[in-house]
Amino acid sequence: MEMPLDRPAVTQLLRQWGSGDKAALNELMPVVYNQLHKLASRCMRAERPEHTLRATALVHEAYLRLVESDVAWQDRVHFFAVSARLLRRILVDHAKANRRYKRGGGAEKIPLDEAVLVGPQSPSGLLDLDMALERLAEQDKRKSEIVELLCFGGLTYDETAAALHISPATVHRELQLARAWLHRELSEVHT
Repeated sequence: MEMPLDRPAVTQLLRQWGSGDKAALNELMPVVYNQLHKLASRCMRAERPEHTLRATALVHEAYLRLVESDVAWQDRVHFFAVSARLLRRILVDHAKANRRYKRGGGAEKIPLDEAVLVGPQSPSGLLDLDMALERLAEQDKRKSEIVELLCFGGLTYDETAAALHISPATVHRELQLARAWLHRELSEVHT
């Protein structure tokens, strides 16, 4: 049964949980679980078919890390932004672990649209994208955050703008620049 995502209620529960109210966490998780599962499913759709991690396992791992985190929750958008980063980190960690056990892993060329939508069909592609996003963050943290929130977090332009305290038009403009930068970076990796 899908519970409605009541934005003010989620924000209130997050703040109560952040203040140490463990009962608020028990109330919060059923409310946000479906949205987290949708984010994880979106991430997993872009992964290779034989991927050993499933959306439910990804959500559960994110849940465990969220429970252990010490975050001063601001609101629902902040929660999903942090969740998006966790999902990305879990997938990257999984890809790194998987790569260690494989023979080589050979790079493959990845179209930008696939890469920016979480992407590649191989662990090495996800690692290339992660490294490119890290390099982008060193040069322009906001552009990296925009890609992360939109592509990994499934946030809308408006939600991303609210999370970063910028306008939706700025989100659009910065995303175009970030995509061009990532395209160049990923093309260099695969040439």
